[in-house]
Amino acid sequence: MTNSQVSVLLVDDHAMVRKGLASLLSSYEDLSLAGEADDGEIGVLMYEHTKPDVVLMDMMMPHMDGITAISKIRERHPEARIIALTSFDSDDLVQRALRAGAIGYLLKNATAEELATAIRAAKNGKRTLSPEAAESLVHLMNQEPTPGHDLTEREHEVLILMIEGLNNNEIAERIFLSVSTVKFHVSAILSKLGVTNRIEAVALAVQHGLGKKPKPG
Repeated sequence: MTNSQVSVLLVDDHAMVRKGLASLLSSYEDLSLAGEADDGEIGVLMYEHTKPDVVLMDMMMPHMDGITAISKIRERHPEARIIALTSFDSDDLVQRALRAGAIGYLLKNATAEELATAIRAAKNGKRTLSPEAAESLVHLMNQEPTPGHDLTEREHEVLILMIEGLNNNEIAERIFLSVSTVKFHVSAILSKLGVTNRIEAVALAVQHGLGKKPKPG
């Protein structure tokens, strides 16, 4: 594989869908198949072994769904580029996928060229959304967002520990992450809250009640 190629991990519980996607990848010289998984849990393990450039992740799967799998991969690998590829376009699912850390959201009726373009864009850190997903975000933007609404579950967990007064090293030890990963999450938290330092982040979090642990589900 050359440096210009993009390796892709396929995670979908339907064998025919994976076969079709694998065939699509093989039709482009710059795209290659890193591996396949038929369940989100296996997809998380496969990511660790293959370290692909991009993941195509189905949302509805048994044992572990796509939202959970995206969250778990991004917890350990904040740099992971994951595209949600699904048959469903509900506002809730779009927003949950993006909050979990998906860089893109496409429907399975996307054309081969649309999918290939999205994969290349994802590798370069650029977001691609289906028209339906984009419309969902417009709906969300027209609502009055509360500070911290777009924090991932892991970012919220890190923020709670920041409120408790823990530094990066202590946070890393508490939740079993590397210090560099914690720094990445802290940077993302500051950016999403629109603040420049930890003190401002903690003050805003306390003001808006962000110190409570999220409810399961």
